[in-house]
Amino acid sequence: TGTWDITQLTNPMSATLLTMALATKLGLAPMHFWLPEVLQGSTMKTALIITTWQKLAPMALIFLTANNLSTTILLTTAMLSTLVGGWAGLNQTQTRKIMAYSSIAHLGWMAAITPMLTNILILNLIIYLTMTTSMFYMLIVSKTKTIQDTTTIWTTSPTLTIMMMLTLLSLGGLPPLTGFMPKWLILNELTTQNLTATAMTLALSALLSLFFYLRLTYTTTMTLSPNTTTTYHKWRFKPTSTTIPLTMALPLALMMLPMAPMILG
Repeated sequence: TGTWDITQLTNPMSATLLTMALATKLGLAPMHFWLPEVLQGSTMKTALIITTWQKLAPMALIFLTANNLSTTILLTTAMLSTLVGGWAGLNQTQTRKIMAYSSIAHLGWMAAITPMLTNILILNLIIYLTMTTSMFYMLIVSKTKTIQDTTTIWTTSPTLTIMMMLTLLSLGGLPPLTGFMPKWLILNELTTQNLTATAMTLALSALLSLFFYLRLTYTTTMTLSPNTTTTYHKWRFKPTSTTIPLTMALPLALMMLPMAPMILG
């Protein structure tokens, strides 16, 4: 288009290309296929970096160019992402792939609010980062790679199982946990803008995501795996992974809902 400034795009084609490029970088459906496979092929810590740190640069560009991006494409990819993130996540047994589809669904919510209010986009991103960081750190500390592994976490640390349950429920967006705040604000804004069908699609697709979070919650906290061991403690060496990031992210991931009026004000 002859311009070097992405914040002042005039051609609809360039705006469409920019939107699609950023969506691919984030892993929004239908350009999401790389994300679950890449996460599954990498270590837990690399997966944590890809789902959190790597989202910052594309989100900063989306924040800067929100006025120029194609609203139709953003809302369509938002609905597709939340549906794909819910449907595809149901069939997974690997925790990294579950977190990848969870990430796709959360990014769908962020894409939905981008054309309307970018301040809620930033709030959602921060909350998503804290929840995902705490979840991944718990998976790293407990060395949990599959759903089957979650059934023995209670032998490592009963506190960890309770915290994992609460984090999963927060990721699912249940009040009174932090995860409810972005969903509530986004649905509120979408209905204010008369985008009722979009709001309904997002709300219903959240149920799909909630199902696999609840399944993980159930295997982690409420089931005893059929094992032959008679001891209540897993044999383990001195833990090598630090839990400081977890202690910083967990309170934010669980208890920020009462701060909603202050954040909005």
